[in-house]
Amino acid sequence: MPPTRPDNSPSHLHHPTTAATDPTGSLLPKRRPRVDSNPPGPVSLVAPDSKRSRTASASMAARTQGKQPETVDLTGPSAPFGSGPTGAAGGRRVFLPGTAAPSAFTPLSGAKKLVIKNLRVPAKRNDDTQSYYTKTWSDLESALADIFANKTPRQPLERLYRGVEDLCIQGQSEQLCKKLQTQCEAHMTNTVLKRIETNTRGVSNIDVLREVHKEWLVWGKQLVIIRSTFSYLDRAYLIGARSLPNVNDMLISRFRRTIFDTFVTPPGTPPPLYSALGLKVLTGMCDLAEQDRLGDPTFDANLFRESISMVHIFNIYVSYFEPLFLEKSTKYLQDTAHEAESITDLRNYIQTAESLLRREVTRCNAFNFDSSTKTLLLKAAQHELIVARQHKLLDQTSVAKLLDDNDSASMKALYDLQHMATLHKKLLVPWGKYIEHTGSGIVMDVKRGDEMVVRLLLLRRNLDVVVRDAFSRDENFTYAMREAFGHFINDSKVTSAWSSSASKVGEMIAKYIDILLRGGLKNLPPSLLSDRKDRADAERSGQASTGDEDAELDRQLDQGIELFRFIHGKDVFEAFYKRDLARRLLLGRSASEDAERNMLGKLKTECGSSLTHNLEQMFRDQELSRDEMASYKQWVDGTGHKNSASDSHEDEKRRAALKVELQVSVLSAAAWPTYTETKLCLPPDVLYQIDMFDSYYKNKHSGRKLTWMHSLGQCMVRARFNKGVKELLVSSYQAVVLVLFNDVEAEQPDKQVLSYKQLSQATGLEDVDLNRTLQSLACGKVRVLSKHPKGRDVSDTDTFTVNKTFTDPKNRIKINQIQHKETKAENTATYERVAADRQFETQAAIVRIMKSRKTLPHAQLVAEVITQTKSRGALDPAEIKKNIEKLIEKDYIDREDGNYVYIA
Repeated sequence: MPPTRPDNSPSHLHHPTTAATDPTGSLLPKRRPRVDSNPPGPVSLVAPDSKRSRTASASMAARTQGKQPETVDLTGPSAPFGSGPTGAAGGRRVFLPGTAAPSAFTPLSGAKKLVIKNLRVPAKRNDDTQSYYTKTWSDLESALADIFANKTPRQPLERLYRGVEDLCIQGQSEQLCKKLQTQCEAHMTNTVLKRIETNTRGVSNIDVLREVHKEWLVWGKQLVIIRSTFSYLDRAYLIGARSLPNVNDMLISRFRRTIFDTFVTPPGTPPPLYSALGLKVLTGMCDLAEQDRLGDPTFDANLFRESISMVHIFNIYVSYFEPLFLEKSTKYLQDTAHEAESITDLRNYIQTAESLLRREVTRCNAFNFDSSTKTLLLKAAQHELIVARQHKLLDQTSVAKLLDDNDSASMKALYDLQHMATLHKKLLVPWGKYIEHTGSGIVMDVKRGDEMVVRLLLLRRNLDVVVRDAFSRDENFTYAMREAFGHFINDSKVTSAWSSSASKVGEMIAKYIDILLRGGLKNLPPSLLSDRKDRADAERSGQASTGDEDAELDRQLDQGIELFRFIHGKDVFEAFYKRDLARRLLLGRSASEDAERNMLGKLKTECGSSLTHNLEQMFRDQELSRDEMASYKQWVDGTGHKNSASDSHEDEKRRAALKVELQVSVLSAAAWPTYTETKLCLPPDVLYQIDMFDSYYKNKHSGRKLTWMHSLGQCMVRARFNKGVKELLVSSYQAVVLVLFNDVEAEQPDKQVLSYKQLSQATGLEDVDLNRTLQSLACGKVRVLSKHPKGRDVSDTDTFTVNKTFTDPKNRIKINQIQHKETKAENTATYERVAADRQFETQAAIVRIMKSRKTLPHAQLVAEVITQTKSRGALDPAEIKKNIEKLIEKDYIDREDGNYVYIA
């Protein structure tokens, strides 16, 4: 309740009413409903005049008879409760809005319309009323002065609020608003601005910002009190005045104009964008950002954050702060990029640029910068650090160094920087050049030819890891890598470096796959094996985990097929793979038959059945040979080789020969590689077994001829040493040499010495084969023979004895390393066979084309021949022309009018 005042002062009980005059004619102010947190309780108003009560009763009766709802005047004489149609006394109880009231509906008389008017008689304005408003003005001015001085107003805030309300109700809202604006403006100009100017003389921009922010915090507290006190002015007047802001916005705008729009300019000149004080404040904010960038320990993060919020509240962030901040930030970025470019290499520059961009993003997020500022700042940073430094980021030498070091982290940062500026495709140029240069160096390195495929696979593996981890599996880089591999593998410079007529890479890939299929994964470097991410990818794709040995071997075979896919001339690969497969099958060197058939399936998928037809026949021959040997053994066991009472000398030889277990592989000459037949003097028991099988086979298959390839044979020999008996797995040549020492022991038990010449005569081997055989037995890792004199080379003056002191922890020992080492002559012969086959294929292609086209010019014929034979290897047009001439000599084609014509 308000304080007590004279009876003729305005009442603070609010009721919905219009302006009215009392009996004396005085005017009361118009009032609006007031929102009160404690609404008054039910007030019962009873009319004091019984005559008016009767009038009301009559009106209600008329309403019940179908007329318009009656109007009940409750300001007339009252009627007793219960009278009239609704009660015995006919009285009425009226409840004000907001109070609990009974329903207006009655069963007998229906709803009633009650109108309340002239509820309160206004009092006459007199001198006491005028003095009240005068005093209210004075109290408000005094309260504002106390608020500006950070003091508690002398009048209670509730009374001040009521005073504002009364002035607004009286119609003085406009004057009140102007007086509030004038007093606030005077305080800001005469007090706040002068205090700031006094406290900031000779200080830094950051100190000016700190002082302004301090004043803003004080003004914010004062603003809350003023806004609350004048809140009725907001609701009663300013809410409908579109040209005027509310009290809160007006006070904020007043502070902003004082700091940023106080100009001192000559008359007639346009004002600058902001005042000198405002420039210092904004510059101080930029200086704080500079301190944060430089890692200054005096950086005040809270001041910077609050300053950003302050300019947001002032609504000058975009128009004032953002342009100045971006201008200074761009200058900083230019200086930093220039400094980083001049003193660091690419790796350090990438780290510097990445760190700088990350810090700028973090700063924008931490201090509530607008998204527009963040976007523009990053755009400027990208231009200065990335776009303007393309020559640095795409330097071929620098990128190659990162790739040589397998620095996936730096390559990822480089890719992300380029991708951020949508320039990542420009990285394809140094990427492709690096692959071609590095790959060409590998395939043309003649001294390290045996390591060619492993080095290529390591290069491919490292590049795959870069694409996976650094380039986010970007298909553009995978495609560029494949193009580069295909280019350097089939480059004509490679064949020139190796002095070969066909691709050397095809030969090396075939040998690499041979190593895999013979020894599995143990011969591979660990860096080629799958890592954790590869195993996870395999499991997600539904494949077997590459941690499994069989799955890992399958993956390594796939890597070999990937290289094989790049080769244009696949005939060299076919020739060497066929030869190595034959050796693995004949000597039992395959680590896994399943892996062999798996590889055969991969080749068939890649090249079709034309390449794998002979390879499949080799497997079928092995199966047929096993069946043939089973039939032969049954024949031996069931024929006349039984013991009898009268054994002749021949029967003794037969029984001795049968102690040797013979295993023969019968091969189709067309499917298997071509081997040179060599002369070898076999032991009598072995020779007897061979003759017996030869007779059996020829009787069973008439018209067939067997050619024995002793160079491909192998034997299991039991040898007795001082430390025990060992089983030696050796070749046919080695076995023949070792058996000769048995005959010497039988003749000269105390002296088991054989000279080189004796061994040569007894075995019938050529010097090259005998030298390699003796070297493997006496000079290798497993020395079952002793050479005199000692040394690694064998000469025709050396002598050999059995090494009785030989020891080895294993019972079965394999001796075949030197024997099967490929000679240069064998390699050359393979290439010659490939070249000859290629000539035949070229001639066959020419005949097929001419048979279908009948007549063709030279250029078109050469083009079609290249198209048909490119899968077997790249052909030189000069070679094609030579084959055309050969076919002309053989009368397959002829020349007519400058064209080639097919002769039927």
